[in-house]
Amino acid sequence: MKELVELIITSLVDNPEEVIVTETETEKGLLVEVKVAESDMGKVIGKQGRIAKAIRSVVKAAATKENKKVIVEIQ
Repeated sequence: MKELVELIITSLVDNPEEVIVTETETEKGLLVEVKVAESDMGKVIGKQGRIAKAIRSVVKAAATKENKKVIVEIQ
């Protein structure tokens, strides 16, 4: 999942070298944390959170194929 999120986020931002994606296993499922440059935050979240919601939907669909639960957190 980390690779999928990293691929999507780096293609959206102006500073792909500042993208940090970490993956942590929790009791609720797999937590994927994304950190981007402050100037790129708007590009990742989008108007009214639409891009962030779309990213979460794609990751959720991919996780469902593997019978996992994934939480994507953007910071």
